[in-house]
Order: sequence, then structure tokens, then C-alpha cells
Amino acid sequence: MQIGMVGLGRMGAGMTRRLLRGGHRIVGTDRNPQHMQQLEPEGMQAATSLLELVGKLTAPRAIWLSLPAGAITEGVITELVPLLAADDVIVDSGNTNYHDDLRRATTLKAHGIHYVDQGTSGGVWGLEHGFSLMVGGEPEIVQRLEPAFLTLAPTNGYGHVGPVGAGHFVKMVHNGIEYGMMQAYAEGFEIMHAARQFDLNLHQIAAIWNHGSVVRSWLLELAEHAFAQDADLHALKGYVEDSGEGRWTVQAAIDFDVPAPVITLALMQRFVSRQDESFAAKVLAALRNQFGGHAVQRQEQQS
Repeated sequence: MQIGMVGLGRMGAGMTRRLLRGGHRIVGTDRNPQHMQQLEPEGMQAATSLLELVGKLTAPRAIWLSLPAGAITEGVITELVPLLAADDVIVDSGNTNYHDDLRRATTLKAHGIHYVDQGTSGGVWGLEHGFSLMVGGEPEIVQRLEPAFLTLAPTNGYGHVGPVGAGHFVKMVHNGIEYGMMQAYAEGFEIMHAARQFDLNLHQIAAIWNHGSVVRSWLLELAEHAFAQDADLHALKGYVEDSGEGRWTVQAAIDFDVPAPVITLALMQRFVSRQDESFAAKVLAALRNQFGGHAVQRQEQQS
């Protein structure tokens, strides 16, 4: 296949390299010229603009977007519309909210342009191991693009999961589950880290669990790798961002009246990690002091 790749950051570059190695012809563009320069020796044709990128592809074109969700992706789609022709396809492989997919598909359909949402998991390891792909779109258009999906994914790692929006919806829930799993691992390892009397080797334990244990997983393999590099994680600050998909999963649970306490609490814990000091904890301390005379710790007076 011939493919236009817009966005050559970590995920876009990984997908581009995997597609090139699979024999596909890739024309790529990125705001950072260095990203293009790194991929040109591997066979990618560079384009300095969306106009040039579209011009180097023959119709019907397939344009992959590997960009941050939100305004950046919206802006690129808006710029692409007048450049594309009827029966061309835009594939969004980023972490887009599925509501945006539904709106975009309707807007693009008026121009005769197809839209496919590609939920993508695998991170920086996707190049080596393949990307897990959850794809939403019209069956005949997904079928047209399937050679690329099969190249990007490992064996049995790609599926057409439903109409437009379904791919990013499934990826959203995937990330919500990931939040819960990561939080459970984090709490378990913190309990073991606190058990000083046993002087537990967390790297060793992660390695043991990765062989035959019911909690073995790729996330646990990553934990094993992290503990091998820094046994007590001294170099890290416990500040955890969220990509937005955890929030969207919780909102979907609310919208569909589905109880999701684990995912919701995992999201809340990420918010807690960003507080240098919790005002809520101060309120709790004040209340305990007021009703029971419990001792409180005072801030040191600033000189």
C-alpha cells in the first residue's frame, strides 16, 4: 500500500518503520524536520507540507494521523479536507474521544471522504512486537486498509471491532482497565516495600510473578525492568499524569449507568499524586482535632 503518515513522533515513527519493513510505500510529514530526516534513510519519502504529502500519493489516498488528540488533530483534518478527493480515507491512530470520531465522520462524509478510527496500543514497543489495533469504520473501507493493519499488528493483534467510533471507544476502555491494573500493582508493591522486616527484593518478586503466576502480564514485565534499573525508584517522583482516556472511561460508565469503582479510584489516585499537600487531608486533621481532641501536626513557622 501507499500511505501518507502525518506525525512522526514516537508512535508515528514506530508505525512508519513497521510499515516500511512490511513493504509499504510511505510519504511522511512532521513539523520537526529531524523526525523526517531520521526516517528518510529507511525508505520514507518526506513531505514538507500536507499539500506536498497529498500530491505524492495517488487516489484513493490513505492518510494516517499520529497526533495528539484534540486541537492539533482537528486542525490537520480541517487543512486536509480541501486537499483530498472523494473516496480518500483519513485514519486517526491517536487517542481521540469517540464522540469526536462520530462528529468527524459525519462532516467528512459530506465531502465524500471516509474516516476510520484506529485504537492503538503497544507504545514504544510496538515497532518490535507489533501494535494492538482496535479499528472502527465502514467494513469495505477497513477491508481496503487491512494490508496496513495486518502489517502493523502482531498475529491476532488486529480486529475490526465495529462502526466509526468503536475503535477508539474500545481503546478508551482498554486504557481505563490499564489504570486499574497499574494501580493494583502499585499498591501491592508499596505494601511489600513497607514491610521492612523482610527486606524484600521487589525486582526478584516481579521476576518470579512473571513466570506462572496468575498476575503475570506485560505491565508486570515492565515493573520488573523498572526495579532492575532502580530498586527503590529513588530517581522518580511519584507524580502521575493521565492521558484523558481514564476520565472518558469513567464518564462513559456514568453515561451508561455502569458501576466502575476500581477504574474511578485509580483515576482519583493519579490526581492525588499531583498534590504536594492535600487540603482535604488538612480538613480531616482539623475535624479529628475538633471533635475528639486528636493531636495534629503543625506546619513549621516561616521566618
